[in-house]
Amino acid sequence: MTLTGRTRTAGVIGSPIRHSLSPVMFNAAFVASGMDWAYLAFEVPEGRATGAMEALRALGIEGVSVTMPHKAAILPALDSISEDAALLGAANCVTQRAGALHGDNTDGAGFLDALRIDEGIEIEGQACVVVGAGGAGRAVARALAQAGARVTIVNRSAPAAERAAVIAGHSARVGSMTDLAEASLVVNATPLGMGLGAAPGGRPEPLPFDVTLLAPGQVVFDLVYHPAPTPLMVAATAQGLRSVHGLGMLVYQAAHAFRAWTGEEPPLAAMRLAASTALGQRRPG
Repeated sequence: MTLTGRTRTAGVIGSPIRHSLSPVMFNAAFVASGMDWAYLAFEVPEGRATGAMEALRALGIEGVSVTMPHKAAILPALDSISEDAALLGAANCVTQRAGALHGDNTDGAGFLDALRIDEGIEIEGQACVVVGAGGAGRAVARALAQAGARVTIVNRSAPAAERAAVIAGHSARVGSMTDLAEASLVVNATPLGMGLGAAPGGRPEPLPFDVTLLAPGQVVFDLVYHPAPTPLMVAATAQGLRSVHGLGMLVYQAAHAFRAWTGEEPPLAAMRLAASTALGQRRPG
């Protein structure tokens, strides 16, 4: 990649951000597409999201991916937001057009793409359980409900689960771990297993749910993508279940951002290869 005076710029903001796979993915996509673009990681401390948005305008940055802790904080600084971003109260993608900033949330769309394109799974009419009601859980639950699934949300905090069910829509409800046995798809939307090592006292980190509650034929989708495979995927496979890795969702939600910024179709194979290669070079923990 050769940078020029005409190079267009995009990036990712967050804190911490140096671990992000996004620069690897997007720069591989720009090279594969023959585009004079560059993608950088910007460390933006908590509380500085508004300033970061003003910097986008001043510097002419085409767009940014947004990660923690800024997904909600940037919303007041944007000129417009999508329906998903408004309902979820979070944007993970900002696009600049003629000085105006538009926010969107591509997590749900990326999740459905990974299910349909990579796994060949159509979930209309199916019973799905989402474990976790944080930002990712809310986005996935809403996407599943919009795609016609019957969604049950399981979370330690009942108010958070109830909020996620309201956001998802009329086909969603709050449930418990006993609902796992009746689902065709179970999604881990918690951070458990995210290469964080042992729990306090040296105990292994617990799984987000007991896989013995499930039966062969069910699909377990772990949104966690590091390490690969995750502890949940190992346990699910040993139980005779089909397990799906979170890397596909990461690639497809990035693909939606690529389209929004460039107006071009993303080179998915190049993005996936770059991300999986970088992921393979990391050590768990």
